[in-house]
Amino acid sequence: MNQVSINKSIHLSEHITLGEVTKSRHSEVYNIPSHVAIENLKRVCEWLEVLRARYNQQYVCVSSDHPAHPGTPPNLGGEINTDTPIIINSGYRSPELNKKVGGSPTSNHLTGCAVDIRVYGIEQAMRYAVILMDYADETKQDYDEILIEKNHSGGYWLHFAVRPKDNRRKTMFIQK
Repeated sequence: MNQVSINKSIHLSEHITLGEVTKSRHSEVYNIPSHVAIENLKRVCEWLEVLRARYNQQYVCVSSDHPAHPGTPPNLGGEINTDTPIIINSGYRSPELNKKVGGSPTSNHLTGCAVDIRVYGIEQAMRYAVILMDYADETKQDYDEILIEKNHSGGYWLHFAVRPKDNRRKTMFIQK
């Protein structure tokens, strides 16, 4: 059987590649999105570009030992950092991958409408959420989900989803 692959270096937005939103620690599981899922991922990435720009504008690191605001990752170089990336832990998931990671059978990840974003604590998660909600209000666009999630070991991440239509503006804190 021939193995299908994708060009993971293709940019879905200025700073985010297809490889970033399809990566998985389960490399043995097929995880290639459809064209429709890729279009959905592009829509999510448009929001993430706004999140990245606004977060960097408001909460840049000013030195290696003194972040501009608590919850901001340290700037190891010591210079002003206006280019802190958004780090995606999980984006598109094939049905097989979603099942392997214990995802919901109705997860927005299955359609390329969701990403889980790494955060450095609850404060950064809340700041990300506020930026996304403010952007939704300003542009009169809706998102489907903004979920601040905490796992059993105390780690946080931000789940963000935006669908092509029928967005619910579901905003919650979830402890797993």
